[in-house]
Amino acid sequence: MMLSKIKAGALVVALGFAVTTSAQQKLTSYVNPLIGTAKMGHTFPGATVPFGMVQLSPDTDTLQYLDKGRYNPNMYKYCAGYQHTDKTIVGFSHTHFSGTGHSDLGDFLVMPTVGALKLNPGVASVPRSGYRSAFSHETEKASPGYYSVVLDDYKVKAELTATERVGFHQYTFPETTDAHIILDMVHGIYNYPEKNVWTFVRIENDTLITGYRQTLGWARTRTVYFAITFSKPIKSYGSVNEKQEMYGGFWRKFNQKENFPDLAGRQLKLYFNFDTKANEKVKMKFALSGVSSAGALLNLRTEIPHWNFEQTVAEASAKWEKELSRIKIDANEETKQNFYTAMYHAFIAPNTFMDVDGQYRGLDQNNHKAEGFTNYTTFSLWDTYRALHPLYNLVQQKRNSDMVKSMMAHYNESALHMLPIWSHYANDNWCMSGYHSAAVLADAIVKGVTDVDANAALNACITTARRSNYEGIGEYIKYGYIPSEKSGVSISNTLEYAYDDWAIAQLAKKVDRMDIYEEFIKRSANYKNVFDKDGFVKRKDANGNFLPNADLLSTHGQGLIEGNSWNYSFFVPHNPTDLITLMGGTKKFLANMDSLFTMYLPDKYFAETEDITREGIIGTYVHGNEPAHHVAYLYNFAGKPWKTQQLIRRILANQYKPTVDGLGGNDDCGQMSAWYIFSSLGFYPVAPGSDEYEIGSPIVNNAVFNLENGKQLKIAVQNQSEKNMYVKSVLINGKAMTGTAIKHADLMNGGEVVFVMTNKHGK
Repeated sequence: MMLSKIKAGALVVALGFAVTTSAQQKLTSYVNPLIGTAKMGHTFPGATVPFGMVQLSPDTDTLQYLDKGRYNPNMYKYCAGYQHTDKTIVGFSHTHFSGTGHSDLGDFLVMPTVGALKLNPGVASVPRSGYRSAFSHETEKASPGYYSVVLDDYKVKAELTATERVGFHQYTFPETTDAHIILDMVHGIYNYPEKNVWTFVRIENDTLITGYRQTLGWARTRTVYFAITFSKPIKSYGSVNEKQEMYGGFWRKFNQKENFPDLAGRQLKLYFNFDTKANEKVKMKFALSGVSSAGALLNLRTEIPHWNFEQTVAEASAKWEKELSRIKIDANEETKQNFYTAMYHAFIAPNTFMDVDGQYRGLDQNNHKAEGFTNYTTFSLWDTYRALHPLYNLVQQKRNSDMVKSMMAHYNESALHMLPIWSHYANDNWCMSGYHSAAVLADAIVKGVTDVDANAALNACITTARRSNYEGIGEYIKYGYIPSEKSGVSISNTLEYAYDDWAIAQLAKKVDRMDIYEEFIKRSANYKNVFDKDGFVKRKDANGNFLPNADLLSTHGQGLIEGNSWNYSFFVPHNPTDLITLMGGTKKFLANMDSLFTMYLPDKYFAETEDITREGIIGTYVHGNEPAHHVAYLYNFAGKPWKTQQLIRRILANQYKPTVDGLGGNDDCGQMSAWYIFSSLGFYPVAPGSDEYEIGSPIVNNAVFNLENGKQLKIAVQNQSEKNMYVKSVLINGKAMTGTAIKHADLMNGGEVVFVMTNKHGK
């Protein structure tokens, strides 16, 4: 389903006159939260606010992570809990990742029902086999900060909104004496029977419930506390514990299944009963905390002290309008929908991870207080260091500075003394390659975005990069590459460590610690050690020999992760000039680049790769996986910027569409979206840690950045059209730019950047 909206522009055309509508229409009206909810996008359509802790969204099935003792491949499409092709909803849970290729979360599923009580969700293939309900996309509405749908089996209208730490539910019931609200503490995303370590629920009174859930999943030790309050008293309530403990003590003296207020177990499910009049609205506020149930209650009472649902919806929408207004564009309708949906996705995560009083749960599983900064979690750094954090360095500087401080807090609380690799909820799940928090810290400090202690940040980067027992770092330091017999991702890690080492060197240079600079700039050249004489990266053993029979098109068994050699051989973003030499010179490099984007990749090379489909591939270039996100811009370094411009237009058109299946790959916590935002504006950060952006081909007519320093940056695009994809010249405050790079300072100083476009390219 597409959100059905009559745009103001369409309306005035129908009336027979034309006016400029961009200033009249709220930017939130261009956002479609359903984009990317089918196939590979892995986004969710529910209610959240910018960088909020709560992501209150429908889950459409309850598949288990394991099927007959093995990984269930059907689970993959439920990374965000929702699939647009499903016909039923099992309920609304409060935590979701946006766009990831692995998952966790799905905490505290809530489902309103009517009639006979059911405490199992049932299966989609058997209607009414459980508490799930059929629904239609015709009654489904989603906009920033709001979601609603009619649950057809119960004739209940469900509406959701949120603040940073509180989910606000509003359920419109029919007249009945059998209205129920189910709280399923067993439900989760990427779930399995042992995922719940423990759950606890306390019925404080007839409208207030508190408790917590501890899980063992992607995050090894994760505890989420909650506080719930209802708008009307509970008539009665009950519970089941689907896994009885071997030792139950003397709690058997009580009947714990009905109206018992002190509940604990591994597999708790609760229900709350109400009598309702026709069209009566039963409201529920559901607050989260990583610290305590008292913290959750404080969050609840502070953020929504009233019962005005519409007011909370309006406030959520206003928060999104404020964030989206950081960049205002003029463009065609499809570009506006893509752009502002991308902005929306880019501002969902990282997530606030502290209570309103600044308390948060640290990596040491103790409680801490964030002094002078907001603590964040959900750092999908293998993805987001590339473009998302550089985007924040332009338009979310205060938040990115706080994210850097959150990473430093993570480091200080780590028993391993490491910066985050992939962190969420006071844990590190250690997912993917590299130590890319170093690149995020370096980029923010080099660009002057953060007031974090730069020497302390550098020390954290050094300690992380010298952690010899972490994923081949010891071998990397010893050999200058990771031998294939030591790691299944030996090439990926070697290349990504080398880039991160370059970023550390830039930070060291910034603070004039030249001994560290020399150490890490030398390490940053280690990429050379995995390039064979034909100019492609290949596995190498500890004796220095390249392994025979390399398959340059395969992602399996080749020492690579989420990319084949054709993609990863271009991963030297910090030294493209040397990369050209390694590939045999400019002519050979250009031939390889052309082949990357034009060759045919046979189906067998992604038949068993769950995160890639034919739609996400251009030649053998995989836009849906991040290692090659910078590659289209490398033509700039080989004297053919017009080819970059041509490709950028093609990728923008092919990989991003305003439809439910409109993303060519996982959005990955906003990285795919950040690529779109930068590229549609005409420039991109090829090597974060540098203060330069490479130019591409803007598709907007103009844009205005409202910068946090109080200045405005204007992007004007002359002669903009689909055919005029080539950049004839670029003027920065009236001065012609030389080369293909724009300096960060030139953007932050405000003023105007003018792209003059043409339909003719250079030779």
